[in-house]
Amino acid sequence: MTESKENEEQGGSASFGPTGAWTLVITSIAGFMASLDNLVVTTALPSIREELGGGLSDLEWTVSAYTLSFAVLLMFGAALGDRFGRRKIFLIGVSLFTIGSAAAALSPGIGALIAARAVQGAGAAVSMPLTLTLLTAAIPAAKRGVAFGIWSGVNGLAIATGPLVGGTLTEHFSWQWIFWINVPVGLVLVPLAALRLRESRGVSPSLDVVGTLLVSGGMFGVVLGLIRGNPDGWTSPLVLTSLIAGGLVLTGFVLYEQYGAAHPMLPMRLFRSRSFSMINAAGLLMFLGMFGSIFLISQHLQTVGGYSPQDAGIRMLPWTGMPLLIAPIAGMMSDKIGGRRIVVAGLVIQSLGLGLYAVINDSLDHFEYGPMVPAVVLCGIGMSLYFAPMATLVMDSVLPHEQGIASGANNALREVGGALGVAVLSAVFSSQGGFGTEQSYLDGMIPALYVGAAVVMVAAVCSFLMPRRAQPAPAGPVAAGGTAPADAEPVRI
Repeated sequence: MTESKENEEQGGSASFGPTGAWTLVITSIAGFMASLDNLVVTTALPSIREELGGGLSDLEWTVSAYTLSFAVLLMFGAALGDRFGRRKIFLIGVSLFTIGSAAAALSPGIGALIAARAVQGAGAAVSMPLTLTLLTAAIPAAKRGVAFGIWSGVNGLAIATGPLVGGTLTEHFSWQWIFWINVPVGLVLVPLAALRLRESRGVSPSLDVVGTLLVSGGMFGVVLGLIRGNPDGWTSPLVLTSLIAGGLVLTGFVLYEQYGAAHPMLPMRLFRSRSFSMINAAGLLMFLGMFGSIFLISQHLQTVGGYSPQDAGIRMLPWTGMPLLIAPIAGMMSDKIGGRRIVVAGLVIQSLGLGLYAVINDSLDHFEYGPMVPAVVLCGIGMSLYFAPMATLVMDSVLPHEQGIASGANNALREVGGALGVAVLSAVFSSQGGFGTEQSYLDGMIPALYVGAAVVMVAAVCSFLMPRRAQPAPAGPVAAGGTAPADAEPVRI
């Protein structure tokens, strides 16, 4: 039975069908857990230091260890799923994330916590890129925009509310609960996924070992350099060595995938598709501007506004809660009119929101939350409009058997964008201001937000440059034992 016929029997375009509905629930919960833990620990750092000790560098590594292992292993996770079975590797990833969460909650010292955070990141990296592939296979084509809108809205909410969730749990319970909360969810999710998800694999039976080592090593160097740039100094030996070595290794990865790999994990011909290249460029730039801005704005509400972490998170809800309202609607619209226009509109609105936040704070004589609400709402609407069709555009820009690695590549680039955003906007902030006084914080934040707004506007330009009708790059040689994919039809985007 073909996938399209199976989908029709499950409800066709009228519904997701039982398999599709269960897959949407499972992948959205797994994505929420993985995305939430990117930033959930930030507001708990003072409590962690008080109980476990450690210096500033140790506390930074409790955040960075997760980001580093997550970004480095994303494409490896996608490749493992294509080779050994996506459901099987997804289950391993969720299990590893759950074990890492329990280990973090039980950590007797700061070193053990950092190690547990790295395990969490590895589990998230293995499972996260497979959520989109599993969802694509289970949802009828006519309903994928709505499904991806819900999935993207849930993930966007997790990213943006990480500091609020961490602050609330720490303030009312203890910092250990930001990790304990993952454990029962994981214990329910693993057997549920084993029962409800369908197994699938990629076409190639071979794992690209050399390519995997090259891209993992290169990503490690680049992300490590970006993470340590501000605390250690951009000219420090560690940062310079990491960035230069990482860049050289990634160059070697590109050359090997292009000329030396029999079964490349990331075929370079995918970048011949303007759709694939532009949506990935837009994702990297969007996360650069958004992550860096959220990092500074959440600190602004606490440092200048005087709010507690929980109260600051509540005042971010007009931004962070918007994906739950807007993303599913935007997903339905993308099914009807294509996602390209919605993504462009979302990025433009996001850019205007960041710029307006900077303008308002530049004009105020003293801190007032009320005048900032319109800017925060604009940022929430823009982020929601971007997240909803983004997954559809990524999946439609490649052939079906390449969607796993496309998802891994897109997630990896966005993680690099997030790390780069915090590093770049923090560098602008430090060069123009600091944490000394309220005015010095504003002196640093305002120009940094202008930079963030400009970067997101460039992302809008990249999205605008996508063709109206996408034709994925031609298929490469089919591996032994595989089947040639059907010719791809142009997709309206």
